[in-house]
Amino acid sequence: MAKDYYQVLGLTKGATSDEIKKAYRKLALEYHPDRNKSKEAEGKFKEVTKAYEVLSDTQKKQAYDQYGHAAFEQGAGQGPFGGGFGGRQQGNYGPFTYTYTTSGGGPAEGFNFDFGGFSDPFEIFEQFFGGASPFGSAQRRPTYSLTIDFKDAVNGAQKKVAIDGKTRNIKIPAGVDNGSRVRFGDFDVVFEVKSDPRFKREGNDIISEKEITFTDAALGTETEVEIVAGKLRIRIPPGTQPDTIIRLRGKGMPRLRGSGYGDHYVRLKVVVPKNLTSRQRELLREFEGSKNKKTWF
Repeated sequence: MAKDYYQVLGLTKGATSDEIKKAYRKLALEYHPDRNKSKEAEGKFKEVTKAYEVLSDTQKKQAYDQYGHAAFEQGAGQGPFGGGFGGRQQGNYGPFTYTYTTSGGGPAEGFNFDFGGFSDPFEIFEQFFGGASPFGSAQRRPTYSLTIDFKDAVNGAQKKVAIDGKTRNIKIPAGVDNGSRVRFGDFDVVFEVKSDPRFKREGNDIISEKEITFTDAALGTETEVEIVAGKLRIRIPPGTQPDTIIRLRGKGMPRLRGSGYGDHYVRLKVVVPKNLTSRQRELLREFEGSKNKKTWF
């Protein structure tokens, strides 16, 4: 038996249109196959999209509330919507297939579903995953994937790629990230960027760690840190505490769309030595004892 559409969206019968829309957007993002690589993601994504297609439309929702799934069975005129939706489209998008049924000759002809704030259930690709809707009036552009090194994402690069047996030269713009989609003439490229163990990327911002000794943390010092553009000397103020974060404004990734750069955040890790000499232990005991003595001036 087909699953109850309300249960598919995690709702109960009588849910408002806003609740239905919110539930669909959340689940569509969670199970989109470009984002969720689990085996069940594709089926879940289709399931929540179908449920939303029905529950987001006032007439369909009323029919479903009254007749259940029988309202949409095809053939023999079963239910008030049986066989009543012409314009069926089928095809492939990435790792899964889709079926899209309209009341007219296509999405542009009298199709008025509200897909969670998107013009159709696959507009979510453009806003969240850099893809294009398979339901547009124009034919989809050929799309290819390309894996690049982290440094190429930072600086941009020239690459030769093979497209349909022909060698093409493309210029990769600085700032691309995982899932970035860039148009090159008559085709698009979706990028996957290899990670760099030195840096963690959050959008256009970079996060890294720098180890310092506990004496440098206490007394202050200057030290060199690695940033995406090379190396930079920074000042560690006296009394720096473990896990203090220093912001380096404008030292992060170049912005793919627009000008400027993100920021670089350095998290300071204070390293406590494990092996101390006798003299070092003596000095630390003297220091500890001096803290408890009152000084009279």
